[in-house]
Amino acid sequence: MIFSGLCFCEFTWSREWNCLFLPEIPVISFLPNILSNPVEYLKGVGPQRADLLKKELNIHTFRDLLNHFPYRYVDKTKINLIREINPETDFIQVKGRLTDLNIIGDNRSRRLTATLRDGSGQLGLTWFQGISWIQKNIVPGKEYLLFGKLSYFLGQPQITHPEIENIQPDEPGARNFLEPVYPVTEKLKARGITGRNFGKFTATLFSLISENDLPEIFPGRIMEREKLISRFLAYRDIHFPDSLISRDRALYRLKFEELLIGQLKYGMIRTNRHLHSKGYVFGKVGELFNTFYSKHLPFQLTGAQKRVLKEIRKDTGTGHQMNRLLQGDVGSGKTMVALMSMLLAADNGYQSCLMAPTEILAKQHLDSIRDLLGDLPVGVELLTGSTKAAVRKKILSRAAEGDLKILVGTHALIETAVQFKKLGLAIIDEQHRFGVEQRAKLREKADIAPHILVMTATPIPRTLAMTAYGDLDTSIIDEMPPGRQPIITTHRLEDSRPQVMKFIRHQIEQGRQAYIIFPLIEESEKLFYENLMKGYENVKAWFPEPKFFVSMVHGKMPAEQKEVNMQRFVSGDTQIMVSTTVIEVGVNVPNASVMVIESAEKFGLSQLHQLRGRVGRGSEKSYCILLTGNKVSAEARERLGVLCATNDGFKIAEKDLELRGPGDIEGTRQSGAVQLKLANILTDKLLLEKTKIIAEKIIAADKASPDNEFRHFLDQLISRKKGVPWSRIA
Repeated sequence: MIFSGLCFCEFTWSREWNCLFLPEIPVISFLPNILSNPVEYLKGVGPQRADLLKKELNIHTFRDLLNHFPYRYVDKTKINLIREINPETDFIQVKGRLTDLNIIGDNRSRRLTATLRDGSGQLGLTWFQGISWIQKNIVPGKEYLLFGKLSYFLGQPQITHPEIENIQPDEPGARNFLEPVYPVTEKLKARGITGRNFGKFTATLFSLISENDLPEIFPGRIMEREKLISRFLAYRDIHFPDSLISRDRALYRLKFEELLIGQLKYGMIRTNRHLHSKGYVFGKVGELFNTFYSKHLPFQLTGAQKRVLKEIRKDTGTGHQMNRLLQGDVGSGKTMVALMSMLLAADNGYQSCLMAPTEILAKQHLDSIRDLLGDLPVGVELLTGSTKAAVRKKILSRAAEGDLKILVGTHALIETAVQFKKLGLAIIDEQHRFGVEQRAKLREKADIAPHILVMTATPIPRTLAMTAYGDLDTSIIDEMPPGRQPIITTHRLEDSRPQVMKFIRHQIEQGRQAYIIFPLIEESEKLFYENLMKGYENVKAWFPEPKFFVSMVHGKMPAEQKEVNMQRFVSGDTQIMVSTTVIEVGVNVPNASVMVIESAEKFGLSQLHQLRGRVGRGSEKSYCILLTGNKVSAEARERLGVLCATNDGFKIAEKDLELRGPGDIEGTRQSGAVQLKLANILTDKLLLEKTKIIAEKIIAADKASPDNEFRHFLDQLISRKKGVPWSRIA
């Protein structure tokens, strides 16, 4: 007999599963595979709970429930002594005699208290609900097994609403299992479905299924070499392990499967694209490319830029569509590679477009491209949401007629009205800010899908790239153009503000300019605006007119005013730009040598690195000052220390991933990426590398060979993934 809170009912103990089963569970199987059954047909769930599970956790079927894994386990393999309780104790299982049952308070605030004694000490117990049940079924002085979460009241340990189980005098008491606890939402908790209730649902499910419902998918050689347990055993032991060893074996097996299938998915997409996707052929390097290379390059290309251009030339000359990710740190010269790729397209009679996430960045690309092209006869225009109707009409006409060779723009490029005569290359900058559907609309603007080059200035750790961008061929620009000096980064506290302002003044007197960046305060737009305006007025107090002039830019500002203020800074009419992170990308002012980031502890590492990249774009030595309050947390201090120690964006990205964890990488994960349920790209790096190698061997194996051990495996895998477009680009 066991009860918890208001629940008081009979359960059946299963030695086979080491868990509690509800009695009289009927076998339900309305579909060919029982795991395809709707979750409402599982005993204990029903229609109302099923609706909640679907909305809150996307659990629609028995299989979805099976793949909702515990995130921790409550260890019920040990009975603790009360004297062993310490401030770090979380859940505890103890055995002792219940005494001192007392009702305290009136009907409105009534509670039941009791004391458990085990010979080593005593523990307080409290119930606010189900009091009448407890009074009827608890016998004072009798011995019970008790489990619950420890808390403190007036400095003394206690458990509120503990689980209590009757035990016989000669029973050892402890149950030999780890109880699973599952992730749930607040809405589910409010409706009475807790993380531990899921254990009952899953136990019910396991009483209905067998190994036939979870057949093995791996060839015997992989099972033997990797020492993998069967799929059925892995699923059983991930939910109901009888020890940490069995839990770890199950976890390894399921992580291996998760990562290998992900790497196979991406590998097959790449292979199918290389073999079957049609693409325009850029067969020659013509006059535009050669003239630009010999007469218009402002500096010699780095070895990395030359390598990437060769990769792009090779891709675009095969007759298959290119789908390439270009990674490059801030200021590494990605725009130059993009422009030369578009000149390659123009030399072969094709048009190009470059899509950026903001008008500021799109305008910056336009200005950079026009400056670099000089008098070369290449038509370049800008199309954004704010483009005037008359200008828009002319641009659309030129694009449709083929006269316009390069069109730069924002989301406006994917509007239905935008049509190209012969779009051969689509370049997407800061690609993680665009969804799969938006990118797909660009591909649809040509009879044959144009070559795709997606760029990001956010360096991506290799492990993240393998899971979030594994379907793309990857190029990396890991060198800086000549003449660039490393940015000197320092952390200063609020007490040092006068010295910081004095340093900015000195730089301005040397003819330089400075940025001062304030963080967004998302909780309150009013608070954010007040904070920004206060900061702006303080800066103006430090740098009064007419000797100094200060511009301000923020996201809520009208586009025209924003453009005017930005241009005043670009032209040098103002020496200081007070801004939010709206200038994180797309602003290129080589004369700016100082970046001050206010409340730097509120920014993530990658964002700080992006902001820092707005300076150091000229030949002069540049500085980034991270300004914080006098009290900074250890975590923030570590984050700022990393930025001060290195300018290497890839090292910073690795550290950022390590500090924030993989659950926080949505800013750089593209839609459609492999979503890992169990594997962790930080702690499972070696396993990820191993599965990638195995996946490459499987894909490269001769499928027609009768002794190919992977042929059946691949056939099974593809049949299990019906409806998933593995042959398409995600």
